[in-house]
Parts: sequence; structure tokens; C-alpha cells
Amino acid sequence: MNHNYKYILLLLVLVGNSLIAAVLPEDSADALYHSYDGGGVEVNGPSILVRKKVLDDFSVSANYYVDMVSSASIDVVTTASEYTEERTQYSVGVDYLNQDTTLSFSFTNSSESDYESDTTSFAISQDFFSNLTTLSIGYTNGSDIVKKNGQDDFLEEVERQNYRLDLTQIITKSFFMSLAVEGITDEGFLNNPYRSVRYLDPTAGLGYSYQLEVYPETKTSTAVALMGRYFLPYRAALNLEYRQYTDTWGIDGSSFELGYTHPLNDAIILEASYRIYDQNEADFYSDLFPYQDAQNFLARDKELSAFSSSSIGIGGSYEFNFEGAVIDKATLNLFYNFFHFDYENFRDLTVQSTPGTEPLYELDAHVIRAFVSIWF
Repeated sequence: MNHNYKYILLLLVLVGNSLIAAVLPEDSADALYHSYDGGGVEVNGPSILVRKKVLDDFSVSANYYVDMVSSASIDVVTTASEYTEERTQYSVGVDYLNQDTTLSFSFTNSSESDYESDTTSFAISQDFFSNLTTLSIGYTNGSDIVKKNGQDDFLEEVERQNYRLDLTQIITKSFFMSLAVEGITDEGFLNNPYRSVRYLDPTAGLGYSYQLEVYPETKTSTAVALMGRYFLPYRAALNLEYRQYTDTWGIDGSSFELGYTHPLNDAIILEASYRIYDQNEADFYSDLFPYQDAQNFLARDKELSAFSSSSIGIGGSYEFNFEGAVIDKATLNLFYNFFHFDYENFRDLTVQSTPGTEPLYELDAHVIRAFVSIWF
């Protein structure tokens, strides 16, 4: 799957998942349609999420999610041919609440033609000081199998471990802050089996040839996020968030986001956000290597290059209330995000020129999320 889409999807899913006082999720159902279009890649599909309380202390959830991908990205059109694929993901989870302590467990299976992933997550959350402070510790373990279409004897494995610490503090009745620290270790086959790097080759017609990427078999990443939310007198809210990322491959990245939520009335809520991101390249990345096997590790994945991005998001929700009915309330939600990426040392090979002088690559991406939420 396209790396830009994974990056954007995780961003949109994780933004705003701050901790609150210990309480079980409400009984609800969500039906989502998502769409991504950018850089020659189109991804769309549905998702269904259902949550239900069981007894007084448990809540269970189930999620079904599909990505239908059609890819003619810059990597594909320069080294391969356009392809289509489908990824299906199933998740189940359970939350247990005991006074001010919440235990959470989930299992996720993701499957596509050349990639299989099983992920297990566990978290414990505890409220302190009259529910003014919430501390959460989480652990996630993932086991992936990497395959290669058209090559039946290709089979590699990846093991992933994720450790997370979240601290949320209510400062005043109108303001709270959250600090999240995350450590991730990846071991195994970490590169894309289809992707290649290019190197200077005076005997080739284009002036360069290709060889497969080679990545280290381990990576450790650390991410820190600091978020604040201030509630304004007229039920609006202002959000600020700063994130810092670093890993053992030499990548350092940071982002800043500003968000605003504004209620027009009791039923309609509008949202807007602006985000910027910047990172340097990995230690073993190059757009053009001087010769074949120029170093032990080789990468030309544009997401390991130096690049910057900016995004603007707008959206809104409309709430319906159903008094005395089986359904308590429902919301219609529509959100749109525009992303622009500028790559500082990844070149556009669809334009033929002297190797190393091709124009730098850039892309725009559009993301739409439309969903219905029902509480019962």
C-alpha cells in the first residue's frame, strides 16, 4: 500500500484521541466511507464499527475495514506497472472498568494479497486526584508476513513492538493538556520487496539502472506529542498540538497543528485545522547512487527522503435527537483534508533529463471521510 496514504490515515485516526476520565464507551454504531486520491494512487472503502456494553463493567467492540487500492504512483510508473489490490481488516476489542481503572484489549487482523498482519494491544488507564489526572500505559505486539506477488518462494517476517505512555491533566475547567510518549521497535524485513533504487550506469540508455532496496533489519523509533485544548465560552474549542519523531535510521521529524471547533447551534458543529510537517532523510537514502552496491543499505523510498508537507482540513457534523425511541441520537459527519507534499531530494523520473537534474517531485492529496454515528 502507498506510504502516503498510510501516513495520512494514521494521522487522521489518531488526532484527538486524548485521554478522559475513566468511563466505558457508549453503545454506538458507526458506518464510514473513506477516500484518498493523490500522487496517482486512489484508495477507498467502507468501515463499520459497533460498540456495546455488557453487564455493568464491560464494553465490547468490533470493526470491519476495507481499502480498495488502485496505484499508478511515481514509484510504480517508473519501475513497474499499475496495479490494484484490496486490504481487509478485522478488529475486536474489550474494555473493563473497575472504579477509576480501565483495562483494554484488542486484536486486529489485516490481510492483502502480499501482506498479512496480526496485532494485539493491551492498555491500562488510571484516574487520579478526583479524575483531574489520567495516566495510561499501553503495549502492542505485531507479527507480519511479507510476500511478493508472482514469486511464491518469497516469504519474510516482521515483528513489531510498541510501548506507549499517556498523561492527561485538567488544568482548569476550560483547559487540559496531554503528553504522549511512544517507543516502537521493528525487526525483520522492513523494506518493500518491489521497490528499487537507481544508480549511475553510463552503459544504460537513461544513464542509470536499478537494483532492489536493502534496509537494516532493525529500527527503533521514538515519538513525543504535546497537545492542549481550550474551551471557549460559546462552546467552541481551540486545539494546539506539537509532535516530535526520531529513529535509528537517522530520520528526525516534527509537526505542528492548529485546530478550531465551532458550534453553529445545538445541532451543527463545524471544524477546521491546519498542519505542517518537516523531516530529514534517512542515513542510507539517496535519489541517485554513484554505482551499484554503493553501500550496505540502499533506499529510494520517497517517505525516507527529506520532505515537508502541509494540510488544511474542514468538516462538520449534524446531530439528530430521538426522544423515546430505540436510538438516542445520531450524527451525520463529513470531513475533507487537502495535503501538499514537497520532496527536497526525490526527483520526478517521468521527466527525462540528465540523471540527477530531473525536477523535484511534489504531490497533492485529497482525503474524504463521510460517516454516520448512532447511539442507542
